[in-house]
Amino acid sequence: MLGCCFAIINGSVQTEVRNVKVSELIGQLWTPQMQTAFTIVVVLLVVLYILCIIWVVRDAYLRGTTWYIWGIVALVPIVGLIAYLLMRPPMLRLDRDEQELEVALKQRQLMQYGECATCGYPVDSSFVLCPNCHTQLKNLCTHCERALEPAWTVCPYCATPLHREARPSANRAPRRAKRPTSAKPTQATEAK
Repeated sequence: MLGCCFAIINGSVQTEVRNVKVSELIGQLWTPQMQTAFTIVVVLLVVLYILCIIWVVRDAYLRGTTWYIWGIVALVPIVGLIAYLLMRPPMLRLDRDEQELEVALKQRQLMQYGECATCGYPVDSSFVLCPNCHTQLKNLCTHCERALEPAWTVCPYCATPLHREARPSANRAPRRAKRPTSAKPTQATEAK
């Protein structure tokens, strides 16, 4: 029994010795320089946390979302930032508006082009023949040889009345006849 009590007392003395050694060890490591370094790290982490919240609010505003809700979500450290990064819209509102304007401009540019009714090949509005299948798209004026819309009865360029027989019908083969050699000078005079 005496041996059992001695072992209990000896165990508690050893625990106290260990506690004293750990306390002394912590006291030796926790120097004023370590305290300063720890304080600087904590301050930098707080500043980084605040900057993350500000960035989330600003980015959400620029992307056109409800920025105040994302600001509240960003208050949750790390998880709020990760949630925002995963669920934010892919483009800024300014970029989205710019992209919509570019699409509208491209559509407007494409409006000056059409498609061949026969093969679907994209053709310019001034083409007389489809470059792909050689289908006649427009009529030519017999006087000035400019391209005319099929529905026109008078050439708007030279005021020559168009005769029904001069206008090729849709069921005739495409006109591949000789291209007048005078067509090139006519185009050159048009450019002047």
